[in-house]
Amino acid sequence: MKKAIIILSTILFMYSCDVVQQIGGAYNLLQCKYDYNSIDNIQIAGINLGKGKSVSVLQIASLTTILSGGTLQNIPLSMVINLDVANPNEKAAAFLNGMDYMIELNDMELTSGKLDTPVRIEPGGSQVVPLSIGVDLMNLMNRYSKEKVSSEMSRFIGISPGETKVTVKLWPKVLIGNTPIKSPAHIPVTFYVGKKK
Repeated sequence: MKKAIIILSTILFMYSCDVVQQIGGAYNLLQCKYDYNSIDNIQIAGINLGKGKSVSVLQIASLTTILSGGTLQNIPLSMVINLDVANPNEKAAAFLNGMDYMIELNDMELTSGKLDTPVRIEPGGSQVVPLSIGVDLMNLMNRYSKEKVSSEMSRFIGISPGETKVTVKLWPKVLIGNTPIKSPAHIPVTFYVGKKK
């Protein structure tokens, strides 16, 4: 009986240490500095724009037609937003077991998703965290309007002049036992893309 109690106490102690470690790592992640790094692999309806830094005249003509909605049933958009995450703590690592995120363009909700890959940033270190985005722009046009979505995306990819405010909201998750627990508060990351007027 005593042996069973000792084993059970040891298991509970180890479990509680793991919980404390997870919470400490998540807390350190909240203290990290988050910055925009880059956008890669932008594709709209099969047109590859790469990093979106320069759009050819032919691409502009095709994209203008696509973004007008026309008779298309769907307009797939995919890209990767890379964020720099730096851990200022000199002694403790920052880590989490995943995160939920939401992306907004000028306060228009573009998409939301999940990152299920564990992230660990050593003390004083930094890491690039990629967020893969996939959305059907036609769904957004039905939700907002063709004009609004077309206008926002034209600025975002550099067809039209004007900057786009991009807001990334991150909700870190920690693993308590086998259950992922999402942070109640989000971490905001804001940056601007596009040509200034």
